Amino acid sequence: MNGKKLELLYLLKTHFFLITLFLFIAQCTKNYSPTKYSIEQFYQNNRIGGGAFSNDETKLLVSSDESGIFNVYEIDISSGKKTQKTFSEKESFFAIDYLPGANQILYSADKGGDELNHIYLMNEDGTTTDLTPGENEKASFAGWSENKKSMYFISNKRNPQFFDFYKMNIENWESEMLYKNDNGINISNMSEDETWLAFSQTITTSENKLFLTNRINNSTIELSDKPGSYIASGFSKDNKYFFFITDVGKEFAYLVKYGIETKEQEVLFQTTWDVMYSYLSRNEKYRVIAINEDGKNTLFIKDLVNNSDVYFPEILDGDIIGASFSESEEKIRLTIGTSKSPNNIYVYDIGSKKLMKLTETLNPEINANDLVAAEVVRYSSFDGLDIPAINYKPLDASKRNKVPALVWVHGGPGGQSRTGYSSLIQYLVNHGYAILAVNNRGSSGYGKTFFKMDDLNHGDKDLKDCIWGKKWLQGQDYIDTENIGIIGGSYGGYMTMAAMTFTPDEFKVGVNIFGVTNWLRTLKSIPPYWESFRNALYKEMGDPTTVDSIRLYEISPVFHAHKVKNPVMVLQGANDPRVLKIESDEIVAGIEANGVTVEYVVFDDEGHGFRKKENEIEGYGKILTFLETYLKGEGETSQN
Repeated sequence: MNGKKLELLYLLKTHFFLITLFLFIAQCTKNYSPTKYSIEQFYQNNRIGGGAFSNDETKLLVSSDESGIFNVYEIDISSGKKTQKTFSEKESFFAIDYLPGANQILYSADKGGDELNHIYLMNEDGTTTDLTPGENEKASFAGWSENKKSMYFISNKRNPQFFDFYKMNIENWESEMLYKNDNGINISNMSEDETWLAFSQTITTSENKLFLTNRINNSTIELSDKPGSYIASGFSKDNKYFFFITDVGKEFAYLVKYGIETKEQEVLFQTTWDVMYSYLSRNEKYRVIAINEDGKNTLFIKDLVNNSDVYFPEILDGDIIGASFSESEEKIRLTIGTSKSPNNIYVYDIGSKKLMKLTETLNPEINANDLVAAEVVRYSSFDGLDIPAINYKPLDASKRNKVPALVWVHGGPGGQSRTGYSSLIQYLVNHGYAILAVNNRGSSGYGKTFFKMDDLNHGDKDLKDCIWGKKWLQGQDYIDTENIGIIGGSYGGYMTMAAMTFTPDEFKVGVNIFGVTNWLRTLKSIPPYWESFRNALYKEMGDPTTVDSIRLYEISPVFHAHKVKNPVMVLQGANDPRVLKIESDEIVAGIEANGVTVEYVVFDDEGHGFRKKENEIEGYGKILTFLETYLKGEGETSQN
């Protein structure tokens, strides 16, 4: 072969190599195009909660909505087999615990989302008894006595405004009142010997008083000598120590040990994030401490006998929602979710160091690789304040494929957007909508100064934080900057309507999910059992019976519906005791009178939020149709 042929062959090979390399690079850098899933597929995921150990520690009692509504299930720990225990088709049933020494179970249920929960006993043959049958009674389980012969619970059956503390004998189911609440000072904990009671008195949404009272001699110790937040965290088994969580003198809450006889305090744990909760295992071998770390929970388990940490395998992107020890202290039940998967139940065996996953809540039809991992970001608001947020970027979004976006606002006031799984968020992102879940000033989890920043200023600076979130989105090269909406539930629904009325040119659409629109009515009509919290809420939001009513009128969207310019969607539960249906009726009528598009979806069998899958499928499917029509502007579409 002569030189020219060799040279030509070399050129051809080089050219072929470069073309192949270019195609390979192009393929690698090409955006992943996820499979699009229907709303029905997303809500074939299962929500699961609870996880009480059976008496022999071979099973767990949980709540799951895999039947379409929450029911009680039993999971065999060794096999993972799940057995349905209740078969409700109308009301949601939530697992509480097994009866000590028996196979009977306790569960909780209300009616149609009215939040008047009762405690029910279910026998082995499936028959049930309402243990708290008062017509307007709201009751909550509060634990077992030391000898396991009695159940503690709180109930407002005597006075709808306040919760008394009761002890019920589980042999004859007769109850006695241990504490009569006539002033809104609520019981938080009781020592095992029933001598000491811990009480909390709410002052504001960020401040409360904490007391210890001796039932024998009626003496009282106040632990809240300085203003701040105080959360009871239990007594030691020998009744000599009391534990509590406080933020006094610090930005973030920390754990304290208090000697009841010595009056000495010792800081047991603190970090640069809030301690959310802490408790001791049954025989005090272990202490559990949960930290709210930048939108997700981090769990610390301390071996107090060996003065060491207990480590268990890390779940990537895991958010540890809850944890509980078995009575033997040999097993830990963990409830862990990720941004791409609903919560799952795990059991960790301390001896064998084996972590067992007992549930798989993500619909097997959905490939987790088609979902989006949450990304924590921060942006500067109008005044330079850093605002934390959770960003969800569609997998196929790019500079060449710009996507519409939504600012997502959490509930509250004082809630927090977190990195955990949301079927609605993943559904919308899967269908090509970027979402920025803002933690506007006033959100919890970022220090007490940040938490108080929206007090008596709602609908102003917190709303501007949302608008500056929109501006941050507009700075991303994959965003269709002209097509950005706002969405939220409860307080987030209020922020949505505030945005659409007070800044009507900022967002192209708004989706209000059972949101407040009339603060004057809402603050006057709060449920009676919120009485102990009423004044604290008034101190944050304003008192509707005083001159504050002027400001509350000004920040209530219902009185400014004529300012709305862009399409709005409203979802409402007819039985909502917090945001009354009439509020949504009135804001919808006001927008319609203005000639602006408004879609109104009411659910007759829901309260403040959705519990039934069929309603979530209908309501959230309609949200996508609304967005496709009025945000993307693509006209009517199917919900798939």
